[in-house]
This record gives sequence, structure tokens and C-alpha cells, in this order.
Amino acid sequence: MADRAGPNLYSIAAHRGFADALVAGLVPRYSEEGVGLARLTLLLPSRRAARTLSEAFIRHAGETGTTGLLMPRMVVVGDLDLDEALGALLDPMGTAADIPPAVDPTHRWLKLAELIPVAMAKLGREAPTGAALLRMAEQVAAAMDRLLVENVAPDALWEEPVMQAMEGLAGHWKENTKLFYLVQQMWLAELQASGQVDASTRRNQLFEHAAKRWKANPPKQPIVAAGVTSAAPALAKLLRVVSELPQGAVILPDLDLSLDDDVWDELGQAGKQGDTPFARGDALTHPQYHLKLLLNRMGVARGEVQQWHRKGIGAAPPERTHAISNLFLPPKASARWVKLKPEERRLSGVRLLETANPEEEAQAIALLVRQALEEPEKRVAVVTPDRGLSSRVVAHLTRWNIAADDSAGRALSETPAGRLLLLLAECGSEGAAPVPLMALLGHPLVAAGDNRRKWLRNVRALELALRGPRDAPGLEAVSAKVEVLEKVHAGISEWWSETALQLSALLPDDTDSEPLADLLDKLAAAGEAFCGETLWSREDGRALAGFVERLRLHARDVGTAVDPRDLHAVLRDAMDGIAVRPPYGGHPRVAIYGLLESRMTRADLVICGGLNEGSWPAAPATDPLLAPAVLRALGVPGADFRIGLSAHDMAAALGAPEVVLSRSERDVSGPAIASRFLLRVKALLGDDLVHKHEESEALALARAIDDAEPAPAYPKPEPKPNAAQRDVEISVTALDRLRSDPYQFYAASILRLRDLEALDAEPSAAWKGTVAHEILEEWHTHGGDFRAVAEQVLDKRNAHPLMRGLWRPRLFAALEWAVQEISDLQREVVRAEDWGEMRVDGVRIYGKVDRIDRLPEGGLAIVDYKTGSPPSGAQVAKGYALQLGTLGLMAQAGGFKGLSGEPEKFEYWSLAKDVRGRSDTGFGYIETPLLEGRKRSGIPPEDFLPEASRFLNDALGKWIKGDEPFTARLNPDATTYDTYDQLMRLDEWLGRD
Repeated sequence: MADRAGPNLYSIAAHRGFADALVAGLVPRYSEEGVGLARLTLLLPSRRAARTLSEAFIRHAGETGTTGLLMPRMVVVGDLDLDEALGALLDPMGTAADIPPAVDPTHRWLKLAELIPVAMAKLGREAPTGAALLRMAEQVAAAMDRLLVENVAPDALWEEPVMQAMEGLAGHWKENTKLFYLVQQMWLAELQASGQVDASTRRNQLFEHAAKRWKANPPKQPIVAAGVTSAAPALAKLLRVVSELPQGAVILPDLDLSLDDDVWDELGQAGKQGDTPFARGDALTHPQYHLKLLLNRMGVARGEVQQWHRKGIGAAPPERTHAISNLFLPPKASARWVKLKPEERRLSGVRLLETANPEEEAQAIALLVRQALEEPEKRVAVVTPDRGLSSRVVAHLTRWNIAADDSAGRALSETPAGRLLLLLAECGSEGAAPVPLMALLGHPLVAAGDNRRKWLRNVRALELALRGPRDAPGLEAVSAKVEVLEKVHAGISEWWSETALQLSALLPDDTDSEPLADLLDKLAAAGEAFCGETLWSREDGRALAGFVERLRLHARDVGTAVDPRDLHAVLRDAMDGIAVRPPYGGHPRVAIYGLLESRMTRADLVICGGLNEGSWPAAPATDPLLAPAVLRALGVPGADFRIGLSAHDMAAALGAPEVVLSRSERDVSGPAIASRFLLRVKALLGDDLVHKHEESEALALARAIDDAEPAPAYPKPEPKPNAAQRDVEISVTALDRLRSDPYQFYAASILRLRDLEALDAEPSAAWKGTVAHEILEEWHTHGGDFRAVAEQVLDKRNAHPLMRGLWRPRLFAALEWAVQEISDLQREVVRAEDWGEMRVDGVRIYGKVDRIDRLPEGGLAIVDYKTGSPPSGAQVAKGYALQLGTLGLMAQAGGFKGLSGEPEKFEYWSLAKDVRGRSDTGFGYIETPLLEGRKRSGIPPEDFLPEASRFLNDALGKWIKGDEPFTARLNPDATTYDTYDQLMRLDEWLGRD
């Protein structure tokens, strides 16, 4: 490699397969008897690349029959978080001792959060707090790194090109630039005082030191840089030196050497001869642009780069590379597509898969993977930046017991261990609200082991008690529920006492802020109390332990304090940026990659999924501090440059022997736009070839795999229980349900099914009605100020403060109307919230009357309180609202002990808003189902009780004493609840006739 003059630069074409082709050439060149490749040092872009090359070395050894192989030394140089091997490699004798140490990124993040409010105060701006402040500190740190990697000094923000770029910008961009500059100056002063530098700065200094040292004294051992495409100036200079070493070489992935010179020139200057890169005329989105920028910064012409002399296992036909080159031609050059010869646009082996939705796409991809694995030794890679799609594919593959690991990993916040820590923080910040509390207590890591069954029994009992509207925040409200539960669930009080003790330390006190390190101590202690060592035992637990320890250490050093109520949001933001990758153990021939992880990899079948705009390429993310025009003037990569990197990833994937390009026509938000890369493939193929490249078989199987024989039409339910099952007691409210929808009566009173309210549910109309009735009952029984009575009832029910604030004014206005109305009536309240019963044809009818008044003439008035609108006269006339009439029959028959008299008046007292303006408070009005006064609908007073009796006897004769089926929705015009709609499978038969 080093026999020729000039730099040793090579390119491995996309169709050859980078990792396998690289290994095929390195082994015969650098292996030595007895030591193998141990003397060789490889400079690689990422840790994932090192893992990929290790797998390629193993495959090569298997193909060639090598019994043993000493691997080369692999050092990561592309990541900002450089490993420790880099320092020893670039400075083995310690001659770079004058390079300052790097500050820890976590320390910098927390310190910037302290500096930002100071800087904003100097600029007369109000700083954010809590999670928003730390999020802003993360943005400032990211912007600083972007400038440092490009060797851009802070003072460059005020140079002429930047000032010109800022002239036409909105005011907020200028203010943000000032803020960024001021914070950066304050941070540099902190670094100078501590004798440290940023990690990006140290990285550049190490590169510069190594380049200078290796140029003066070339190392004796071979050094090869492979797959490094970063065009950072310091790294580019180092790569130039490596390419000129006696046993050195730089090997680039997918540099298009077949591209015509005029097309290469159309990409732009790309920083050539000191020009500012990323100029407006440059083709930043082209997959070759970043490689041209790298060559220019290395001072190397494209003509000096040679083709790599080997190809990898399972290389694709060479024509594929020519087609890929033509596929991504820049705008002017793409006009030649109409003149391309068939072999220049040949994409045999490339198939297009377009599905209706992401679920169908994942199913089709899983089927393609399953089909490929039927061929011995065939390797499959699914490449997608859409983590939701990759998760679906993994889930679908389990249908055939195929364990596929997503090498891109999951965010720490989405892992079991990370989720548990966030639930602990959420319980603390929300005062042990029902949803996070039950999610925490039911978490699979909590109480794992032999006592898990007993633990879950207590958790389930507590969950049933907590369902419904949220109680007052804090553990006291939960403890009150547990005291009631102890009567029916023995032992739960002791369990809750121990659990509450662990949770109490997490609840915030009255202070506005606490040291972040102390809060983390509490979370870690609570996590261990609930889970033991299980919390830290797996890969996500180890990642969590490292995160907590690192954050705790630097938070204590910096003195960071946060509001405990913001702790959950702070931790979630920080954990979202930490990827937890699975260990080895998945299927050996299946890999699922993100775009970063897919670089340098190769498989026999590559499936590129999620090819929609916003996914691949990703939606451009604008830097919130520095405007795109400012970044361009500084020569810093922006959003368009990242699109070019995505295009390069696409070009590399297209080099595989078999490729499937997949997208769905819709995503979670609605119709999706096809990726510009996929549209280019279609345009290159032309209308006559696109249909020949469609993947139709997998799509058809995906649509058919879950199809079953058509189920018979579900009939309208008409259950007919036997006489013994029909022999039930009936409440006055259930009687309305029996006549309006017999099936609902059957489900509630015969099957005795009850629906469960959700955790932390919105206060329902039934709940509000129960509270209002309880307040009126207490007031009727004990008298006094109705407001004090209402507060006592709300306190007893632990009504949440927010619910009180929103509903209490309406409730008090309605109660004030009711109290005033009662005091103005010329009649005596003789019964309030009183139970009564009677027997009709041997059936016990029972119910609770809200109020019975004695009229001056001795008759009775039956009153029913409603928190909503009362039934209409038409509903009463049809027998769908019999409650008042049945209560009247009960009073007439002496069903209320000690009360006699003839019911004469029947009234609904509604506490709802008075739209007619008759109430002084705006709430409350009285309606009657009787046809009297100016009413046009209802039942005449003399016919009301006889009609109620007729409807009652008819219902009893048909459904209780008779054999009439309990038909669902027998009376569609009746107003019913939807409690049992799912049970009766209403949507399957309603309207079918």
C-alpha cells in the first residue's frame, strides 16, 4: 500500500461491502506469522464500527478456514466521547502532558445551567427554571460542541461574514446569539480557572499533537484509518498524516470514483482553497458532499484516491454502484437520466414495498426476514431510523420465535429500570397521584421474587379502592382508603405502612428547591427498597446506575438544586439521550440497525424501512440559539448537511446484493410523504420498470396473515334466564332501565356486573350527583350552614383541590337556590334521603326518596333531586322514567315507615344551570312530569299513579314473572347509559336491519 508516492487513500465501493471487503484486504497485507494482526492499529469512527469489524474478522476466518486470529487494535476517533485508548495511542510516551484534561460533559451541563440565568439577567431577560433551564443548558452545550469541532472561536460570532448574515434576521436570533456568546465567555473563564478544556477541544488538540508527532517520527507499526468520514479540520489533518505514513492508509466508504468531473464540480467548492464550506451554491444534501469536504481539508484530490483491491463476502454486481451514482446526481447533472443506458440505471435486486400503514409495513418486513432465514447462512439487516417501526418488527418476529435485537437500543427512560426511577420521581412530584402510584407498585421489578404474588394481591385491592376521581394529594388520602380496605382485606394496612414509609421520603415539602444530589439519593434508596439489587442487575440497570452516580457526583460538586416537582421532567430529558443497547444473544443472522449503527455493515438482504420524509431523511432540526445563516457563515454543518449524510447511508444500503425499500402511506399523524430518496429511485427506474420492482408477495402475505374465516353475524342479544334467575329485587332506578333497555337490567341486576371507573377519572355525573345528594341529606338531617356541610362532605370524600376549585362555585350556587326555595315553600319536609319498599306480585321494590314534603292540605309531594336535566314529559309518558311514579306508589302503599298520605305533587328539582332565568343564583329550577299549567306534554295528575302502576305491572309480568327475553335496546328512543354497550356488542348489530 505504501510503495507509491503521495497519500495512500482508498475507497471501497458500495457494492463491495465495506467491512468484509476491508477485512479481506487487511488480513493478507498486515497479518504476520505468530502475531497475526496484533501490530496493526485501526482508527474507526465509532464503537459500533469496531463491533462490526470484529464480526467481519470472524466471518473471514470462517470462510478461509483460519483456526485462530489475533485481532488488530481498534481505536475510536469519530465519537466526541473518546475512549481512553485514544490518549495512549496518540501520546504513548506522555509528550502531550501539556494538553489540559477534559471537563466532564455532565459537569459542564449543570454548570451552564447556573451561568445562563446570570447571562440572561445581564441582558435584561428572564431565565427559565427547572427542566426548561436544564434543557436550555443542553442546547447551549450542543451548540458549543458544533463550533468547537470545526475549530470556530467564540469571537468569530462578531466577524464580518456573521454580522452580514445577521442583518436580515429576526430580533430573537440576534438576542439568542448575544446570549450564546456571553454564556460561552463565562464558561471559558470557568475552564481557565479550573485548568480544563472542553472534550471537543481536547480531542482537536490530541489530533493536532498526534499529526505533528507522527509526521516528525512515523511509528513503526502500521496504522490504518477505516470508515472515518468526519470532516472536522483537526481530524482531516490527522488523516492526511496517516495516509502518508510508511505503513499507513486511509480507507473511505463509498467515495464515488466513477463520478464525472463536471458532476463532482457541481457539488460546490466545499471549503476548497480556504473557501467557507456549506456555501449557498454547494450541494449539501448530496451523499458525496461530506467526502469532498473531507478530501479538500486533507488537501487531496479525488484523482489520488484508489479503488480498494478486494471485495467482501456476498458483494453485489458492480453495475449497482453505477446506478447508485446516477441515482443521486445533483440537479443539473440529473437531466442526463433521459439518456442513460439500461445498464447505467440497472437496479436488479432492488424491490419497492409500499404499505397502507406502519403496522402493515412492520408485518411485511417481518415476513421478508422470516422468508430469508429459510436460506442457510443468509444474513438479513433491517435498517430504519424509525424506532417505532423497529419495535414492531421485533414484536412480529416473535411469532416465529425469532429474537432480533435492535442494535440502536432504547432510550434509558423507556427501559424497565429507567422507567422505575422516573415513576419514583413522578410519584414524588405529583403527591402520589393514583396513576403513577399504581404504575410504580405494579412495576415488574418491584418485589420481584417469591413474595410477588402476595404483593400484587395488595396492589390490586388498593387499585380498586383508588379508582374514580382523584382524591386529595398526598399519602393521607390513600391511607384513609386503606383503613376502609382493612375490614375486607386483612393485612393490607401493615403492607401499606411499610410502602408509605418508603414513599414519604419522596414527597416534596414546602421548600422551593432541594439539592439535586440529595433528591437522587432518595430515589436510589427508594428504588432499592422496592426492588433490591434487581434494579441494577441487567444492562439497563447498569446504565441507570452509571447515570445516577455520574449525575449525583457532579450535581453535588456544582451545587445544583431543583424544585422536587420538576425532578421527573429533569430526569426524563436527561435519560432520553442515553441509549441502552442489548447484549449479544439475538438471532445470529438477523440485525436491526439505526442509521448510525448500519454504517460499515453488510448483509445479503438489506431492508430499508420508514422511507418517508421526516423519518429518512429526518425532519431538519433548527438550532434554537444560532440561526442557519449564522452557522453557514461560520462554516458549521447545518440541517442540509445531515440530509446528505442520510443520503450516504441510503447509498451504502443500496449496495447490498438484495435490497427492499419500504414505506407506509400513512404514519401516526396522517398521510405521509414518500422520502425524496425513494422518489429518486422511482424516477430513475421510470414508469415502465417501477411495477417490475414492486414487492407484492410480502405485502399480500402481510394483509392475509391475520385473516380468518368470516365470523357469523352477531345477533341482537336476547338472553332468557330461567325463573329462579329472574327472581330478583328491583330498585326504583333499575325499573327505568328494565323498560328502556332490558339487557342492561339483565347485566346489572341478574349477572351483577359493574363497570370500573378509571384511575384518576374525571368526576362523572354520577359521582357529582352522589356528592350533591349526600350534602343535601346531611343538611336536611342536621341543619346548619349548607356551605359548612358541603365542605365537610367534600373533605370526607377527599375531593381534589382542582376539582373543588372548578366545580364548587356551581355546586354552591345550586345549593343556595335549593335552600332558599325550601325556606320559601309553604310545606313541611317530612322525609329526606329515606329508604322505602313495597311488594308487587311478590316482588320487592325498594328505593330511596330524595325528599317528601307535607302539603298544607295534608297530601304529599314527592321530590327527586337531579344534578343534570330531568326526564322529559314524553319519556315519562312512554314509561321510560318511572322513578317518581314508583316512589309515589310506594308512599301510597305505606312503604315509608311512619308516613301516610296521598301523593299529589311530583317534582324534579334540577341543580343544573337555569337557562330560563328563573333562579336568582343562575342555577336550579323545578320541573314536573304532570300535565298541568301551560305544559303541553306529560300525564294528567289523576292518571299519573295509575299509569305508573300499569307500567310497573307490565314490566314485572313480562320480565320478572314471565319469560320475555331481555332484548338489547328494545326501545331505541329511550335515553340509556352506554355502560354495557361493549358487552352487548352493540356496534356489530345496531343498524344492520
